[in-house]
Amino acid sequence: MIHKTPDILKALYARLEDRKGASPTHSYTARLYQGGLDRILRKIGEESGEVLIAAKNQDRPSLVHEFADLWFHGMVLLSFLNIPYEEVLEELKRRMEKKP
Repeated sequence: MIHKTPDILKALYARLEDRKGASPTHSYTARLYQGGLDRILRKIGEESGEVLIAAKNQDRPSLVHEFADLWFHGMVLLSFLNIPYEEVLEELKRRMEKKP
């Protein structure tokens, strides 16, 4: 079952926030947080490259997988910087409300 977008983002963000207090030995996300901004940004760069390759190859399953990885790591970045994901949704909403 596919969740409504805000529901899945809310659940993911809550899990990411929870991982801030987790042990890095047991949590990939906690290891990212422990590595700091540089590690998180490197992962986003890596995932961005993988999205580009999958898109160039027109490999739909890989593109979906890699885009999910990119979104995940983007959400990690937002959480790390204490930026609620809702701010991004509001920005998208604002852009859609602009007249062409």
